[in-house]
Amino acid sequence: MRIEDYPPQEPFSDFAKPYAAEVMRRGETVNPTAEERYGDDPYQSIAIHAAPEPNGDVFVFVHGGGWTSGYKEHMNFMAPAFTAAGVTFCSVGYRLAPQNMFPTGLEDVADAIGWINANIAAHGGNHDRLFVGGHSAGGHYTPLLALTSDWQSSRGLPADAIKGCLPISGVYQFGDGSGLTMRPRFLGPDDADTDRVASPIHHVNANAPPFLIAYGTEDFPHLRDQAERMTQTLSYAGISVEKIIFDGRDHFGASLAGGEPDGPWVSRAIDWMSRI
Repeated sequence: MRIEDYPPQEPFSDFAKPYAAEVMRRGETVNPTAEERYGDDPYQSIAIHAAPEPNGDVFVFVHGGGWTSGYKEHMNFMAPAFTAAGVTFCSVGYRLAPQNMFPTGLEDVADAIGWINANIAAHGGNHDRLFVGGHSAGGHYTPLLALTSDWQSSRGLPADAIKGCLPISGVYQFGDGSGLTMRPRFLGPDDADTDRVASPIHHVNANAPPFLIAYGTEDFPHLRDQAERMTQTLSYAGISVEKIIFDGRDHFGASLAGGEPDGPWVSRAIDWMSRI
């Protein structure tokens, strides 16, 4: 889908504009093998990148953008490194704030996972080998879904539909102790209960799937701290968790590592999925 064909969204900050331009540049020659809708809104769509020789693994990745901006096309640049290894790569779009407040975007990603589970076999994927990940805001939605069990049955999914979660520069906590200087607008009115419900760290449980958590040494300080607390919390709960720290990478550089075949993340992520 062309960016100009989407309904308007909030503009990127001056800080994020170079990143948005760079991911589009890196993915300008990467075209999905299929584009599917899981809802009526243009943002409710999935870019599917089928592997030439699929091994069955399916990696569903969700873009960032502060819950208010971003496109599924921003993550197309990641696909070649995964499809070359036999992994079916799906980039998921979702409705954005402030037009759509929490939990709308979360429910959209859940619906997309339900669609992928039911239909990915036609694209070479195995629905029993479904992994999820995301960057920034996408690294909030996917861990939250991986850790909760109140959304699967209504979408025809087993409770263990997600086999593993691979967030990059994710957000794991809101409210007191989160380190956030401002409460994200997508959460709606200030409410401690909403903060807790939306915080993946408060949903860690013994039935959670394995995690591979990544962030950069130059990432936002509160996200570095949250990633360390999340890793520790998962470990204390007996969940298999591994961590990758990208030396010298900031918030956006960590995302770019997601598509670099010879970078610090791709080969380890592919190997990690193969071992789950």
